[in-house]
This record gives sequence, structure tokens and C-alpha cells, in this order.
Amino acid sequence: MTVNEYKEFVKGGYITAGSDAHLVMHKASYQARKITAKINSGAKSNKKIVRLMSKLTGEKVDDSFRLFPPIYTDFGKNLTIGKNVFINGGCVFQDQAGITIGDNCLIGHQVVFATLNHDEVKDKRANMYAKPIVLKSGVWIGTKAVILGGVTIGENAIIGAGAVVTKDVPKNAICCGVPAKVIRYIKE
Repeated sequence: MTVNEYKEFVKGGYITAGSDAHLVMHKASYQARKITAKINSGAKSNKKIVRLMSKLTGEKVDDSFRLFPPIYTDFGKNLTIGKNVFINGGCVFQDQAGITIGDNCLIGHQVVFATLNHDEVKDKRANMYAKPIVLKSGVWIGTKAVILGGVTIGENAIIGAGAVVTKDVPKNAICCGVPAKVIRYIKE
């Protein structure tokens, strides 16, 4: 199974341990760790970071992208980054099911994006459910927030520091808490 075949397969949402899809995940993980080790070691120019992120994702990352390393991912090839995106240090991208970051997004320190969840049945616990994460344009995510699989965050929404987002967030909403709830909407 190729990475592109995997990306199509994972839309079905269930990965069986030891399957071809699972093996593709492990192979991609090794490549992602090699590339992120380069990103995370020493001071790099933005041009170099953009080039390494493009290699990591397998897609051209726009020159407007900004990253303060370190960054962690255990797949890399299912991460899509829009224009004028800023990612602060220590973020974790578990992108096996796909993470799409729209234009003009800001992501605070140590945010975690988790697109996989293990089967709760004891004998199947090594198997995983895969659900993508989507950030629409203009999203701002505060420090140490956790975004779980299957979530779409609407345009211009703000996720407060430390929030755990388990459900979709409407556009222009400000969400805080565990689990995250809309506390108000941004006034235009």
C-alpha cells in the first residue's frame, strides 16, 4: 500500500493492527521522525524550515509559513498547511487520519492534534479509529489545547488555552474548558 492509497483507505475510519495500512503508518513514522529531528536540531532559517516541512508533508508549504520548533508528528504525510500559518513550539500532530490547517491560523505552544483513538474492546485495543481534524481559515488555538479526531473548527474561532475540543466549533466562537464549550461569539 502506498501513502496515497493509505490516505484514501483511512477515510474509512478503522485501522487494524498489523494490516497494510498499519505498516504504512510505521514506515511513514520513521521518515517523519528523521525529518522532524532535522527541523528540531539547531537554528534554521525560515526558508530551510519551509523546505523541510514541504518534505515532511509531501506538499509544497507556502513561504509565508512560520514555525518555532520543536514540532512532533508521527506521520507527516497527511498534514496540509495553508498560507500565513504560524505554529509555536512543542506542538504534536498525530495526522494519520488527516489534519488540515486553513489560511491565517495561529497555533499556540504545545497544542496536541490527535486523529487516532484505540478500540475500547480489550482484544482489539491495538486497532484504531481514524477521524480527521479541520481548522478553517483564521482559527487561533491557545497554548496546550487538545483537538480530538473528527473535529472541525469554524472560521475565525478561538480555542482557549488548555481546552479539550471534542466536538465541532462554529465560526467566530470562543471555546474554553474541558470539554470545550462555546462561551461567547466574536463581535465583528
